[in-house]
Amino acid sequence: MGMSKTALDINASANSSRWSDLQSLFKVTVLVANAVPVFAGFWLAAYFTGASFAANLDIFLLVMIGSTLVMGGALVINNWYDTDIDQIMARTQSRPTVTGNIPLRTVLWIGIATSALGFILLMFTTWEAVQYTFIGWFTYVVPYTMWTKRRYTLNTVIGSISGAVTPLIGWAALAPASHIVPIVLALIIFIWQMPHTFAIAIRKYDEYKAADVAMLPVVHGMEITKRQMAIYIACLLPLPFYLFSLGTTFVVIATVLNIGYLVLAMSGLFTNDDEKWARKMFLVSVNYLMIIFVMAIVVTLPWLG
Repeated sequence: MGMSKTALDINASANSSRWSDLQSLFKVTVLVANAVPVFAGFWLAAYFTGASFAANLDIFLLVMIGSTLVMGGALVINNWYDTDIDQIMARTQSRPTVTGNIPLRTVLWIGIATSALGFILLMFTTWEAVQYTFIGWFTYVVPYTMWTKRRYTLNTVIGSISGAVTPLIGWAALAPASHIVPIVLALIIFIWQMPHTFAIAIRKYDEYKAADVAMLPVVHGMEITKRQMAIYIACLLPLPFYLFSLGTTFVVIATVLNIGYLVLAMSGLFTNDDEKWARKMFLVSVNYLMIIFVMAIVVTLPWLG
């Protein structure tokens, strides 16, 4: 006799719940957002060094899977460490570390094992790629999660380092990442992450305040945060001009994006509805980074032919 419909439904619901717990634990959207610059870094390294993408497919898979596992491990350890503040903040209350769906001890071991497996795979690429990945993992887990996040507004700058290394990881798996292109792409991510994170902090101001997390708007207020967002975005303006090797189309589109982003940031200095403006800033920032990196790949696509 087969299982009853109710039993099947319960089983399907449990599997679905387990899957959503794992997605929440590994912060899947953050993982995908970090995987794109790794891919772009590798792709552009192949383009600029004249290496065959197909001939290096094994290295490509190792660096993509390895770096994603390491980043996933760091995010899981962050979840494990932040359980107390995640209980207070509405946006994180459904995480399995808060609901108790996955025991905390298990969460920690998942984070450690995933990170270790990722590093093992990366060791089959290059030592330089391993080093950049370790810098990203270490800064996110120790100086960011365990030290500055709750104490200093500088936490955003520290956390930005872990995102900035992603194009360097992809590039270094194939060639030394001392080339201007991966360095400028890393700088773009580093600077971009500040206004991106501040937009979230403004939207979730009450939650961060309740959890006593030292985000800039909580400690120093909205006006300073909005001014800093505009200043950081202004710092993005010159960077596309160092990427003329990607072609004029790339530089023009990136510059138009920068100007549009800055205009929106400046409008925040005159708005009365901070939350509505911050929501626009957040959506623009997410799309901004994706467009920059997808465009870097698209403009070099003809190389395949």
